[in-house]
Order: sequence, then structure tokens, then C-alpha cells
Amino acid sequence: MNFLQFMAGNYADILKHMGEHLLLAFLATLIAAVIGIPTGIFLTRKPQWSGPVIGIANVMQTIPSIALLGFLLSLPFLGGIGADSAIIALVLYSLLPIIRNTYTGIVGIDPAVKEAGRGMGMTDRQLLLMLEMPLASGVIFAGIRIAMVLSIGIATIAAAIGAGGLGEFIFRGLSTVNNTLILAGAIPAALLAIVADLILGSIEKRWSRRT
Repeated sequence: MNFLQFMAGNYADILKHMGEHLLLAFLATLIAAVIGIPTGIFLTRKPQWSGPVIGIANVMQTIPSIALLGFLLSLPFLGGIGADSAIIALVLYSLLPIIRNTYTGIVGIDPAVKEAGRGMGMTDRQLLLMLEMPLASGVIFAGIRIAMVLSIGIATIAAAIGAGGLGEFIFRGLSTVNNTLILAGAIPAALLAIVADLILGSIEKRWSRRT
């Protein structure tokens, strides 16, 4: 059976795993944004913490995904087999671009603009919400876009701990030395990443123009 025949005969199963894959990546990116954006804002107020925090996020990127999942399996409450461990791992990988872009976007705003806001009597909260966040929103959204694409790519490994997704086909293909199965997982995952990047890139451009 060639690749196209397999896709045609198993499209329902493939769509199911694509949905699982996309859900894992979306939830991980959403949680990473909820954690990463406030962390990036905090670092702009406490710049002495920026080096250590961004450094730790960098280190997380260097840990092999299989090793991280293996470590999470042994953790009580948070870890174990299933989607929870996979989402935690994806969140850890997604934090760096969101934290870094939030910090860089706000710090990179022209100091004269900030001084003008203070001169108008803005409080620090008003300065953040009415000036800094709108001006840095394009850079912040770019970090979320990178995190989403990264999560889609790494989520294939989630099948190793029973979290589902397109990695199911890849691991089945590896265990049976079946290239058709490997491609059935790899190609849809790559297409998901490309489509997500295009959609988020389009939203990012429109948002930047509006801002």
C-alpha cells in the first residue's frame, strides 16, 4: 500500500490524530502565554532578573524532549502517562520565545516615548497597558507564533507516553520499519505547522498595522 492509498483509506483516523495534535500544541501555547507574558513584563520592571530567568528558559530548550518526558513520567501529581506530561513538556519548550519577545518588545520601545507618557501623568500601570503593551504587541505575538509552531513540531513525541497525536503513526512506523506510516505522521504534522505559521503570520501583520 502506497502513501496516498493509506491516507485515503485512513483519513478518519488521521483527522482524529491531527485534532489531538493541534489541541496539545494549542493548550501548551496558551498556558505558556499566560505564564510567559507576565514573566516578561516582570523582567522589564526587574531587569536584574532577566539574565537568570531567560537563561533557565534557554536551558530548557537544550534538554532532549525524550529525556524531559522520561523525567516527567516519574513526577507525582504532575507527571505520569498521558496528555498532562506532554502539555507540561511543551509549555516548558514554549516559554523561551514568549518571555524573550515580551521582554525585548517592551525594553525596545523608544525611551522618549515612555518619558512622554510619564510627562502626561501616566502611572506605571497606565504606561504598561496604554503605551508599552500596544507598541510591543507585534513582537509579543511573534513570540506566541514561534511557540505555537515549535509546539506542533515537538508534539509528535507526545505519542511516546500515550498522549496521542500524529506521533502515533511515526512510532508505529518506526517499530515496524514502515515508511508509509512514518510519512502519515510526519507530513500532516509539517502541514499543520506551516498552516499555523501562515495564519498566525497573517494575524500578526494585521495587528501590527492596526497598532
